[in-house]
Amino acid sequence: MKILVSAVTAACLATGFASVAHASTTHSPQVQADTASIGAAPYLYLGWGDPQKPTDVMNAAGNKWFTLAFVLSDGGCNPKWDGDRALTGGSDQSAINSIRAAGGDVIPSFGGWSGNKLGEKCSSASALAAAYQKVIDAYQLKAIDIDIEDTEFHSATARQRVISALKTVKSKNPGLKAYITMGTDQTGPDASGVDLINKGAAAGLANDGWVLMPFDFGGGSTNMATLTEKAEEGLKARLKSAYGYTDDEAYRHMGISSMNGKTDDAGETVRLSDFKTLLTYAQEHHLARFTFWSVNRDRPCSGGGDGDSCSGISQNPYDFTKVIAQFHG
Repeated sequence: MKILVSAVTAACLATGFASVAHASTTHSPQVQADTASIGAAPYLYLGWGDPQKPTDVMNAAGNKWFTLAFVLSDGGCNPKWDGDRALTGGSDQSAINSIRAAGGDVIPSFGGWSGNKLGEKCSSASALAAAYQKVIDAYQLKAIDIDIEDTEFHSATARQRVISALKTVKSKNPGLKAYITMGTDQTGPDASGVDLINKGAAAGLANDGWVLMPFDFGGGSTNMATLTEKAEEGLKARLKSAYGYTDDEAYRHMGISSMNGKTDDAGETVRLSDFKTLLTYAQEHHLARFTFWSVNRDRPCSGGGDGDSCSGISQNPYDFTKVIAQFHG
């Protein structure tokens, strides 16, 4: 997910999230979370933007799932949280344990805008699949998200590597859901996104959700619900062409990953009313996923402005998460 580009953001990303108590090294307990709401998993970034306590969010907003950002490369083909925090035994695992103990579950997200991407640092599809598998095994996951952005997204080699690795992972983990999240133009996926979809179809990848990030359109875009639906309809056409889906099949393999409040582009704002409109669209078409970036920002700013830990608009805490929590596909 492309985060707000600011000095504050850069500092937070560089330092990571170090204020959560260190957890035990035991694996997080197996739970039977409500898989009916697996598509409603808002992003929570524990290494950025003054993150809230996950169980406080669950109690206030009613969501059961979180998409946890981000799993990155440690410089090689080894996955770590933010590229530098141990995969297990630390603060991230402690947060996951608490979510599961409260009846929820998590979807780790690989990638994002910043940092070293496994899709680039792993030298082969088999090595990348092994890196994904390491995280799947560590937390006995039901789903993963590949948030493919920036250099990883715009490299044909990396795109193919991600597709091939996901096909391997899906074959080795029956029932595992995989989402690919990517940026978009107003009319649907750009050339890199179209190529990614075509590569997936050519490889026979049964991807569960092709998810667009319909924001940062530029030019002070308005009526973001309408623009989002336009982009999604463009995605539908691409999926029908590549996979031979019917309209209904295409919708069920699509997703929305929006942004709440002021986005990275000056003048562009995604309002609560947009989310409510998109909830109706997502429900009516049975999309695979409806989420947003991010829980960290789902609260009003004190003293105005916007940034890593607030939306920049007038709202109550967790207004956007409460809308997402109503989505059941």
